[in-house]
Amino acid sequence: MLFDNKALKRLIIPLIIEQILAITVGMADTMMISRAGEAAISGVSLVDMINNLLINVFAAISTGGAVVTSQYIGKKRKDLACSSAKQLIYITVLISLGIMVLTIVFRIPLLNLLFGTIDHDVMKNAITYLIISAISYPCLALYNSCAALFRSTGNSKISMQISLGMNIINVIGNAIFIFHFNMGVAGAALASLIARSSAAVIMLILSCNSQNEVYIDHIFKLEISTPIIKKILNIGIPNGFENSIFQLGRVVVVSIISYFGTVQIAANAVANNLDAMGCIAGVAMNLAMITVVGQCVGAGDYKQAVYYTKKVLKLTYVITICINIVILITMPLILSIYDLSPETLELATILIFIHDGIAMILWPASFTLPNALRASNDVKFTMYISVFSMCMFRILLSYILGKHYGMGAIGVWIAMVVDWMFRATCFIGRFVSGKWKLQKI
Repeated sequence: MLFDNKALKRLIIPLIIEQILAITVGMADTMMISRAGEAAISGVSLVDMINNLLINVFAAISTGGAVVTSQYIGKKRKDLACSSAKQLIYITVLISLGIMVLTIVFRIPLLNLLFGTIDHDVMKNAITYLIISAISYPCLALYNSCAALFRSTGNSKISMQISLGMNIINVIGNAIFIFHFNMGVAGAALASLIARSSAAVIMLILSCNSQNEVYIDHIFKLEISTPIIKKILNIGIPNGFENSIFQLGRVVVVSIISYFGTVQIAANAVANNLDAMGCIAGVAMNLAMITVVGQCVGAGDYKQAVYYTKKVLKLTYVITICINIVILITMPLILSIYDLSPETLELATILIFIHDGIAMILWPASFTLPNALRASNDVKFTMYISVFSMCMFRILLSYILGKHYGMGAIGVWIAMVVDWMFRATCFIGRFVSGKWKLQKI
């Protein structure tokens, strides 16, 4: 077996801890910013939707690099694995710099296009937060790529440790800039920029260590490998398009919610924070699935690929159910930390019940299982299903239920559940059919 239980624990436990840290810092940002008023928290939540859309482009390319590197490790080709690591860094830095420049230049048209109807104070906060966030894109992209390379070797402890340091810097920075200097959303964004920059530099230095199983050799010596770049992009582009459409759909959905006023925007933002906690296990398992199945596929052992897919998926369900039950039980206590109006608090509670209750049944099959398909290069199928489902259910049905039938954010979240149902059905069918095993490696 390529991964015994001990190896899986070494891979999965740090990933879960890292996701907990990421979610905790996101909640800390929201809680701290909430002290500056609902206009501030609404502006940040809207920009975070755009940030997630753009950041997912970096994550998708990193996933492509992780898949290629994992497959080369499975084939016992360390030379090609190291070469793929270097090409991944080149690609992500170049793409992230381009996105940074475009986002800063077109910040106002972008925000007006997506959220033109929001209050002036919300828009002002959104512009400030977006500019500073965009500057951090290259740092975040570099960090994600290096972390993906470590994970592809089964070493997720490094990224967990650096993530811990990054989150500590971020929280301390928030406390200083928001509370001491009263900088509001600018302080939150500046703290994130400093934290991401520090993490990126440290991760790059660690990735260049030749004692690693996979390392970046002579990073400043330009060496382009077109075949490897093509392999990375063949996975990264469809995955990036899929993720971008998903995040774009979320932005469109939030723009629909923005028509219903600041209360619903703020409730949606808070609910998203707690919902992210409920998906911690799933997000961690998504990353683990890439490494485990990618190495199995690289070794040509599809029997183990099936075995580990089922094992990781079952584990995802167990942890997801446990976490969401805890969240639902402790939700009144958690929500009391936020500085929210009674109307916002009531709506946030309803949204969290919808998400976390259904996530225990549908989320792992909708989002963790397809990563097993991606690890075997079956990226086009997952892209087609995800894009179709997002457009038809997450966007169109959200508009119909939320705006046409006047259900507001509740209607939007019901449409999300329908989206999950469709995805789960398609991905389970694809896995059972075995057609994912026929993809060219």
